[in-house]
Amino acid sequence: MSARIIDGKAVAAELRARVAARVATLPFAPGLRVVRVGDDPASGVYVRNKDRAAQGAGLNSATMQMPADTSEAALLATVARLNADPEVDGILVQLPLPPQIDALKVLAAIDPAKDVDGFHAMNAGLLATGQRGLVPCTPKGVMHLLAAAGAALPGARAVVVGRSNIVGKPMAALLLAADATVTVVHSRTRDLAAECRRAEILVAAVGRAGMVRGDWVAEGATVIDVGINRLPDGRLAGDVDFAAVRQHAGAITPVPGGVGPMTIACLLENTVEAAIARRG
Repeated sequence: MSARIIDGKAVAAELRARVAARVATLPFAPGLRVVRVGDDPASGVYVRNKDRAAQGAGLNSATMQMPADTSEAALLATVARLNADPEVDGILVQLPLPPQIDALKVLAAIDPAKDVDGFHAMNAGLLATGQRGLVPCTPKGVMHLLAAAGAALPGARAVVVGRSNIVGKPMAALLLAADATVTVVHSRTRDLAAECRRAEILVAAVGRAGMVRGDWVAEGATVIDVGINRLPDGRLAGDVDFAAVRQHAGAITPVPGGVGPMTIACLLENTVEAAIARRG
């Protein structure tokens, strides 16, 4: 068996087109502000891609660049100004932040109604309790990819590798909400490979290149690789050993070109949803 490739670029392009069509019906342009502190190269590429996608969808988008020595107080003051600005519907503070800044304190300061990254504790709580809120972009993108792949989620055995607040935990909550039977595995899990082999839906989000090997995957499983890791030779690799796993899986996302484009598309979707909720 050689798995079908789930084309994240194509699915993301379709979602961006739907977002743009929705924006075109609104009497205002939803406002997105990305705050970047310092000059982390990877963040720079990501922010530029966000800016292009947002402007292409018709959003009023801008990036606020702050120097690497910005104080925590100065960043919190910027967030407070954006919270109070009626033209701003979505606020995203780009991570990682410099060491002098407590990222959790900054994320907690963002108005939950404008928290388009979905990281605020209020939005996390709404998701965990099955209520409507802003959902983290990467797990939301995974759900779009599963839908595009035709994955039947109700009753399916789903395994999430990784328990981070950004991907693993919200991913499990979304799969539960879709009526999947969910297991979250991590570094302390006994017989990690055996747990993964039970999955009909396997989502790898651990940040370790090639961790999920071919013999960890059940025949015909749908595999979503959230990981993006830079190898010594400069190439990008996911958390899944793509070549080996593809021989067993029924469908699989590549890295790059899988989950990554969906994260930005879902950021745009979240911004429009936040704008409509705020402005009625």
